[in-house]
Amino acid sequence: MRGFDPYLTFQKLEVFCTVAELGSVTRAADQLCVTQPVVTAHLRSMEAKIGCALVERVGRNIALTDAGHRIHRWAVEVITRTREMERELAGVESGSRGNAVVATSMSVGSYSLPPLISEFSRQHAEGVVTVQVSNPTAALDATRTGGCDFAVTLLEPNQDLDRLTTHYLWNEPLVLVCAPETRWLDEVNLLASLKKAAFISAPQNTVRRKVEDDLLRKKGLENRNIILEFGHPEAIKHAVRNDLGVCFMLHSSVQSEIEQGTLKLLDLPDFRFNMQVHLVHREDKLFSTYQAALIHHIVLSTQTPESEVWTCKCLRPAKSPLVQI
Repeated sequence: MRGFDPYLTFQKLEVFCTVAELGSVTRAADQLCVTQPVVTAHLRSMEAKIGCALVERVGRNIALTDAGHRIHRWAVEVITRTREMERELAGVESGSRGNAVVATSMSVGSYSLPPLISEFSRQHAEGVVTVQVSNPTAALDATRTGGCDFAVTLLEPNQDLDRLTTHYLWNEPLVLVCAPETRWLDEVNLLASLKKAAFISAPQNTVRRKVEDDLLRKKGLENRNIILEFGHPEAIKHAVRNDLGVCFMLHSSVQSEIEQGTLKLLDLPDFRFNMQVHLVHREDKLFSTYQAALIHHIVLSTQTPESEVWTCKCLRPAKSPLVQI
């Protein structure tokens, strides 16, 4: 029976997993910022050390062999556990009594989540919380690979949740805002003027945009006149304040401007939408007591009647139940 070569490196596992997930040596090389021959060399070396073929060409793409699928599952587990251990050891070296890494999407991470994290940090000054603000796709990728402990994010309707567990947290109202004295909307006939108005929105293919488009399509606004797309809510608000167009935005991101009168909220009964925010973690994730306490704080601060009940799987038994959603 052939055994694994003891010099099978962590780097080779990362390269192999990137190729497996992207289905292409070229795309893997681009993502890893190396040349294609380097990626190919790592694959060939790994196959030699394991003793069997891991990938095969299918058209222009790369597919995993039966052995490749097995090795991929094992390699993902090794990489995930290693990254988690690196973070835990970093916390020990810095003298921290706990650490947690939370991945989140742009709007949630910029407006809703910071007050919750800040209050928790004030109550638990002995630990360190790191918040990674990117987009829902990147947040879920980090959750799968061990780049974070859990994510708090929006999810698109047909989101791939393989190996992940989700828990509903709260609803984010999606509201229509415009400049205080807008030229785009007729107060007497708002619904008709919406079909002619200029819109500002998030870029295509982002989760926020997909969910927004899906909601508006059901109301007959599938062909909006979108003139600007911005990846950050602050840029969108700047354009709306200058009356370049109107926009549907998460209420938490414009609440301050609405209260100050720099943006106007248009409350239309037919256009009252909610976008759900979820907590997402790996199915097999074991939380430290500090991480479970952070989840407990987030859940209690956002408790709603629709919430379900669940319990964190902790590395060490807690003195009392930490989490109930």
